[in-house]
Amino acid sequence: MAALVLGYLLGAIPFGLLLTRFAGAGDLRAIGSGNIGATNVLRTGRKGLAAATLILDVAKGAAAVLLARWINPEYALLGGLAAFLGHCYPAWLRFHGGKGVATFLGIALALSWPVGLVYAAVWLTVLAVFRYSSVGGMAAAVSAPLAAALWSEFEMAILFLALCLIVLWKHRSNIERLLGGDEPRVGQAAAVSGGESGEHHG
Repeated sequence: MAALVLGYLLGAIPFGLLLTRFAGAGDLRAIGSGNIGATNVLRTGRKGLAAATLILDVAKGAAAVLLARWINPEYALLGGLAAFLGHCYPAWLRFHGGKGVATFLGIALALSWPVGLVYAAVWLTVLAVFRYSSVGGMAAAVSAPLAAALWSEFEMAILFLALCLIVLWKHRSNIERLLGGDEPRVGQAAAVSGGESGEHHG
C-alpha cells in the first residue's frame, strides 16, 4: 500500500505547471494547447523550463519505481503503475493530468534500462523525423511493450501494454488532428488555448 500511495503522490506532482507558475509565466493550462508537459512549456519560450519539466517528469517515474523496489522488490511494477496513474490522473487537478510520455520513460529506465533506451531512441528518432511531439510519444509508448517482450520480461510487457493504451487514449485528440492535418509541429503555436477536449495534458 505504501508503494502505491507514494508512487501516486510522486507521479501526481505537476512539474510543468509548478515551474511555469513559479517563474511568472502564468497558468500553463491557459497557454498553447493547455498541456502541462514539456512540449507546451516550450511554447512559453522558456527552453530551460521545458527541459527541467522533461527531466523532472522522467525522474519522478524512475523515483517511484526505485522507492517501491526499496520497500519490496516485488512492488517495483506497482510503483511504476501508481506513478503513471498519478501523472495522468492527479486528484488535485480534477484528474486532468498529463499524457504520461516522459513519466513512462522514467518508469521504463528504472525497471529495465535496455527497454528504456529503446523507448528513448524511438521517441527521439520519430520526433526528429516527423516533428510531431504526439507521434514521437505514441511511437515510443508502442515500442515499450514490444521491447520488454523481446527481452522476455513478460510481466513488464503486460504493464507497459496497459500504459501504452492509456498513452494512446490520452492522445486521441492529437490523433484526430493528425488525421485532419491540424496537429501543430514542435515549435508551432497550438491553434486553440486549452484544447484537448477540455483536458490538460503533458
